[in-house]
Amino acid sequence: MKTASLLSWLLLLCFIGGPFARAQERPAPLAIGQTFTLPSAALGETRRINVYLPPGYTDSAAAPLPVLYMPDGGMKEDFLHVAGLVQVLTGNGTMRPYILVGIENTQRRRDLTGPTANPEDRKIAPRVGGSAAFRQFIRTELMPAIRQRYRASTETAIVGESLAGLFVVETLLLEPTLFDTYIAFDPSVWWNHGALPEQASKALRAYAGPAKTVYVAFSRDAENSPEARRLASALQGLAQGPIIWHYKPMPEETHATLYHPAALQAFRIVFKPQKLPASK
Repeated sequence: MKTASLLSWLLLLCFIGGPFARAQERPAPLAIGQTFTLPSAALGETRRINVYLPPGYTDSAAAPLPVLYMPDGGMKEDFLHVAGLVQVLTGNGTMRPYILVGIENTQRRRDLTGPTANPEDRKIAPRVGGSAAFRQFIRTELMPAIRQRYRASTETAIVGESLAGLFVVETLLLEPTLFDTYIAFDPSVWWNHGALPEQASKALRAYAGPAKTVYVAFSRDAENSPEARRLASALQGLAQGPIIWHYKPMPEETHATLYHPAALQAFRIVFKPQKLPASK
């Protein structure tokens, strides 16, 4: 009996120390990138920045990578699903590797909108019209911080949807040299009585600097608005020149569903890997 009793205790201890114990382990945090805070004199506040490094970043100590900046870049905003796209597309070879930099919002409607003469626009938030300060933050504070912290090249891109898309379009028209690639989905170009689409054709035709790539997509909720049609017309009226444009109506998507499928298509086109010349 004593031998049987001892054997029973040994079996019980093995059970407790085996799968049962492993099942009781506390879950560990799951990290997909890096995060840091950056005090901003331009904005008068501290901002949180989320960064995703593509596969292979740590394996290549020499080659700097281009940087894709995204407003609405918080963990509870669009950072996770866009980081997932970068991971998948880079991994399957349909997108060049990019460092993804997400800018988490504090006052979204303040930062992503320009000045407006429309009283209805000013009702959406206590403060609007702060896009110039937000652009200054990106230019003078965030970009230098990213170059200091990461192995970043001078090539940059920006992606945004809705009000963030408005900021992308505004930056293209007002400060086109800030980024190399501009990607906007359902940009809120109705802002300020549609002033940006009104000036788009003239501004784009006047641009004579280094080559820029522009990608604009609209869902069925926005593509037939007068402002969207004016912006599309401004792009489609451009002759071949320093601005390489892509316009994509996506009537199968709504404003709520557009971002992810539009980004998938856009990244495959504007960040397509360059084909190496065939060896002889």
